[in-house]
Amino acid sequence: MIDELSNPDIPVPDELKASVTITTLDKIYNWSRRSSIWPMVFGLACCAIEMICTAASRFDISRFGMEVFRATPRQSDLMIVSGTVTKKMVPQIVRLYNQMPEPRYVIAMGACASGGGPFKEGYNVVAGIDKYVPVDVYVPGCPPTPQALLHGLIKLQEKIDSQSLRDVRWYKSETNEPVPVPVLGPDLMDPRQYQLIKQRALQAAAQAEA
Repeated sequence: MIDELSNPDIPVPDELKASVTITTLDKIYNWSRRSSIWPMVFGLACCAIEMICTAASRFDISRFGMEVFRATPRQSDLMIVSGTVTKKMVPQIVRLYNQMPEPRYVIAMGACASGGGPFKEGYNVVAGIDKYVPVDVYVPGCPPTPQALLHGLIKLQEKIDSQSLRDVRWYKSETNEPVPVPVLGPDLMDPRQYQLIKQRALQAAAQAEA
């Protein structure tokens, strides 16, 4: 692409030269990131066993450049939430997510992480981790097979391929604020909903007085 810009036999309009250059940089940048995704060693329940199988030699996850599982969020750019998400675990998940450097991605592996699964109505289970951290890819199943997780990783690579340096949040001038860590009290409370919780409490108190 860069050679074509300097080739007099292939004229490129001046207004397109910058776009062509950015497109080329996007391809190089995205290729390097998609081929070196480092997942975090992080599992919650039975889906984690399938994630471990995916990392074994039979399925050869190293084909995708993702075999380097890291034991710290500081060196990871992919969180695979694999298993049942309980309310007691959500604050830790959000803290780990906030400690991951940009660019960072999240895969919700399995029915429990995606929407609560068979335990959705349980008093201690969160109906989907996407209520607290942004999810990039959902992998269905209970539990998903290693092939399904590999398919999810390929979909994540396709998403990375479509990103541009002009649009990604980690290159914007404004500061990326961390996700507020939920507070576990009588129930799990999201700080982003404190105003709504206060309004509901005042309404309930007014109805009780009436």
